[in-house]
Amino acid sequence: MELTPRILAHFADSAKLKRDAADVLAPLIARAATVMTECLLADGKILACGNGGSASDAQHFAAELVGRFERERPELPALSLATDTSLLTAVANDYTFEQVFAKQVRALGARDDVLLAISTSGNSANVIAAIDAAHERDMRVVALTGRGGGRIGGMLSERDVHICVPHDRTARVQEVHLLAIHCICDAIDNTLLGEDS
Repeated sequence: MELTPRILAHFADSAKLKRDAADVLAPLIARAATVMTECLLADGKILACGNGGSASDAQHFAAELVGRFERERPELPALSLATDTSLLTAVANDYTFEQVFAKQVRALGARDDVLLAISTSGNSANVIAAIDAAHERDMRVVALTGRGGGRIGGMLSERDVHICVPHDRTARVQEVHLLAIHCICDAIDNTLLGEDS
C-alpha cells in the first residue's frame, strides 16, 4: 500500500482548515491572549485542563509559560491540572472522574485567575465541571473546542473566550488547538516583552 498520497491528504486538509479558520479565530485568539496577559499582570495564574490529547495540550501550554516559549523571560504562573496521577486517581476513586479538574479549580483557583478548558467535542463532563467551578470562583475561562462547541459553547459568559475550531475531526481540531496555544504564548510574550528583533 502506498501511504504517501494519504499523508499528503492529511497535510492538505490541515493546511486548508488553518487557512479557512484564520480570519474567524485570530480575533478570538487575540482576545484570549489579552485576558491571560491581564491575569498575569495582576499576579494571577492560569490553570489548564483537558483529556487525552487535550491533556497533553494543557501540559504543553503550562510548560511554555513556566519555562519559555521562544524568548527568554521570567517564569509565568501556569499549571496543568492533568498531571498529578495521585490526585487524579484519588478524586476519581473517591468521588467521580467528572470531579478530577473541578476539585483542583476549587482548591487552587482564585478570583480573576483564568481556566484554559480544552475539549475537542465541547462535551467533556470533567471539563464542563471545571468551568462550573471556575465560574463559582469568579474566574474567566478560555475554552478551546471544536464540532460546534458542544455543551461548553452554551455555558460560557460574555467575560469568557470561546475558540471553536470549525471542524468535526478530532485530529484536525487538535492541530488548530496547538497552533492557537502557540499564538497565545507568542502574544503574551509580545505584550510583556515588546516586539522581538
